[in-house]
Amino acid sequence: MMEEIKAKEYVVGIRLRSLKVYYFSTDDLDLKVGDWVIVKTVQGTEAGRVAIPPFEPPENFQPPSPLKPILRRATEEDLEKIKEYREKEKQILEYAQKKANEMSLPMKMLACEITFDYSKITIHFASEDRVDFRELVKDLASQYKTRIELHQVGVRDEVKYMGGLGICGREVCCHLFLQEFESITVKMAKEQSLALNPLKISGICGRLMCCLAYEYETYQKIKEELPPKGSIIET
Repeated sequence: MMEEIKAKEYVVGIRLRSLKVYYFSTDDLDLKVGDWVIVKTVQGTEAGRVAIPPFEPPENFQPPSPLKPILRRATEEDLEKIKEYREKEKQILEYAQKKANEMSLPMKMLACEITFDYSKITIHFASEDRVDFRELVKDLASQYKTRIELHQVGVRDEVKYMGGLGICGREVCCHLFLQEFESITVKMAKEQSLALNPLKISGICGRLMCCLAYEYETYQKIKEELPPKGSIIET
């Protein structure tokens, strides 16, 4: 059941590794967008940045899960640790890819995340097949002395991690700002009278472009008020 927030309890939005924003409680009203903080999550202790400054939630505000407090602002030591972990993650990713190749595992390593308390290392990878990576997990756990989690992602998530340019010439939306993927259908393109050319309505992931959903509802509403195509009108 969703938990209602007590009056005068301040809430702050924190962006962790993904683009998604998670809510935490705080009594530090001086937090600003971009500030680094240390928080406790179900995955362990994490470092994140303020995406939404502290606000007093309305009475009907219902977070998806009980709010946990921010542990502290990031100290200089914390910031140095974050920097060190980012470099270590690159090394882990290279090592994991090397070992996967040696084991003939069809895996493309995409991203690595170390929890701030070093309780877990998560590696996201792409593969067209189901992969038995148990031996790889054992090797990684022995090498890095912590819990290892390998997470297989789909083609859309692969582009989200890797980035790239869409047919519009801009960085793909999923890499820049999309927090979650919507279900995209051909009907959305039809409603907007777009040419149903797969090359023009598909993203670099090979799936229908996420941006087909951006104006879909608007087109649905205005089409109810517009005259049918081919009608003769007076201006």
